[in-house]
Amino acid sequence: MIHLYRFQDLNIVLDVNSGAVHAVSDPVFDILSFYNNPSAACAAPPSCPAAASEANPSLENFLSDIVGSLGSRYPEDILREAASEIEELTDSSMLFAPGPDEDEMSPEGRGPVIKALCLHAAHDCNMRCVYCFADTGGFDGKRSLMPLETGKRAIDFLLGQSGARKNLEIDFFGGEPLMNFGVVKSLVLYGREREKEYGKHIRFTLTTNGLLLDDDKASFINEHMDNVILSVDGRPEVNDRMRKTQRGEGTYSHIIGKLKNFVAARKTNENNGGSPLYYVRGTYTALNKDFSEDVRHLASLGFENISIEPAVTTSDERWALAEADLPELYAEYDRLAELVLESEASGKPISFFHFKIDLEQGPCVYKRVSGCGAGAAYAAVTPEGDIYPCHQFAGDPSFKLGNVHNSAFENKLARVFEKAHIFAKEECQGCWAKYYCSGGCHAAALRCEGDLMKPHRLSCALEKKRLECAIGLAAKRILA
Repeated sequence: MIHLYRFQDLNIVLDVNSGAVHAVSDPVFDILSFYNNPSAACAAPPSCPAAASEANPSLENFLSDIVGSLGSRYPEDILREAASEIEELTDSSMLFAPGPDEDEMSPEGRGPVIKALCLHAAHDCNMRCVYCFADTGGFDGKRSLMPLETGKRAIDFLLGQSGARKNLEIDFFGGEPLMNFGVVKSLVLYGREREKEYGKHIRFTLTTNGLLLDDDKASFINEHMDNVILSVDGRPEVNDRMRKTQRGEGTYSHIIGKLKNFVAARKTNENNGGSPLYYVRGTYTALNKDFSEDVRHLASLGFENISIEPAVTTSDERWALAEADLPELYAEYDRLAELVLESEASGKPISFFHFKIDLEQGPCVYKRVSGCGAGAAYAAVTPEGDIYPCHQFAGDPSFKLGNVHNSAFENKLARVFEKAHIFAKEECQGCWAKYYCSGGCHAAALRCEGDLMKPHRLSCALEKKRLECAIGLAAKRILA
């Protein structure tokens, strides 16, 4: 299977099964386009749509057809030379590589070994964001803060359920976890002690809206948190349209100075051998489809690590994105790619989360097949100690897996989530992006498509566009 597309001045060919990426000449690109879709190639090869094929090409058999169809554009010797290049790449399994052994790669039957936990330190929030999936922090239930004892039980649960896994992760989440910061601090210190007994290491992260950030909190976070997600949507008017205080006011002016100060201090912290990670993370909706301008704004404030992600919701919201928006959103991602290149050329690079890709290695094969591991390798714990497949399922009684205060735990939904992998999803089987998106978000599939096995179509389309930009940018950097 291959995927062909044009990125700026490059002809990109991705071999899906090997992961090889090729920047090829026009003749090679047009021959591959012809091989995949002869009618489209004959009509207009330069604008040939993305195509894929599972077969291993025997181009010699097609040379007469290729020469007949492309001969008006290229001399025959050029076409034969290009065909020879394709055959060499094919023989070396860099093009049309065979598919994997799906039975061997399948996560089914491996058993749940939890390696990451989302601790809901607060089911409450000091903001009232319009698009919040968690009922503005309450998760459709009673607003509450996690007691220290429940948090300790959750850490013990993770250590006990992690099997032979040495490296674990805990993300403090909400609502707004800084509303319960005393417990967060105590749990970090507790985790550091307990991990020694198990011979493991816990990577701590925290997601915050920044309203309660002060020097004392920032100092502790910079010392102990491996990554921090700072929520802001971008330009003041964009942020304040959706991200509001409890009194309905915009939050930009309340948080932006705190976020800038926090990041400035974080850059100078040499914890873990270098500046610890952070991201400013925003959400775009149908009301700000020009989100590259929000990235530009955040970069102008000195933020280098930026993520702006599409809101995922049902179609009845006025701010909901729709498939009709895709052409406009595709063009916006192209503009964002241009902005990233401009920033690198100016010596002030922007790291955009969804454009980061490792072409040489990337995630392990099992993560590529099953994604985040929700319900099997990943779980969330509420302030009451209830365990769910991930933070987006919290509060739904049909997805409750147990409670950390009960010593006996059997993940009865593990097999359900184990089976939700790319080889089992019909829409994923012929998709060129399957080893990068891993089948998409389970919660989005259930919320928007009504079926765990049906990836959210809009998210899929946007993910494929982001991947094309990410691969194209990586190719440009390598060629430069």
